[in-house]
Amino acid sequence: MTATLRPYLNAVRATLQAALCLENFSSQVVERHNKPEVEVRSSKELLLQPVIISRNEKEKVLIEGSINSVRVSIAVKQADEIEKILCHKFMRFMMMRAENFFILRRKPVEGYDISFLITNFHTEQMYKHKLVDFVIHFMEEIDKEISEMKLSVNARARIVAEEFLKNVSLSLYLSPFSEPKHNSIHKTKEALIIISVTFKRSCRI
Repeated sequence: MTATLRPYLNAVRATLQAALCLENFSSQVVERHNKPEVEVRSSKELLLQPVIISRNEKEKVLIEGSINSVRVSIAVKQADEIEKILCHKFMRFMMMRAENFFILRRKPVEGYDISFLITNFHTEQMYKHKLVDFVIHFMEEIDKEISEMKLSVNARARIVAEEFLKNVSLSLYLSPFSEPKHNSIHKTKEALIIISVTFKRSCRI
């Protein structure tokens, strides 16, 4: 674990523990209704000041609190195009199965990659410290998962490119009507561009 990650996670943990002081609160607008105030935002006096905890420009956490609910939104580090594609696919895979995670929102807050909604019913049915541990563990593991997937994708792409270039070079040498050298180099560059574009398209959903 890097030197900057531990203080970042500790700050998120401490803020979450303070924000999870929730209680049952009936709606002031609709009788016999109980809705997460952080979502409906109908009464400003029931909302707390949002807190943003940032590790760097690309990694940050938004914690929005209210009297009966807390919304946690996470922006995951995405250093390049491959990480953006992998992060999008991974988050979409999880959000499609949000009912299995109980506190996961099906749609993240704008500007973030994934969001969790914790209500007073969750804190009544589950341990608060376990909910906090789940969010922190998720933040620890998501970077590892994306890094491992990126390494795997790069390894597969390298193997495909090597095999393709072997076939291209072999066909150029065996061709009875071989083209000039500069034309062969130009075609090889075109082939590499085609591989790159095809690979990016295959990664997209």
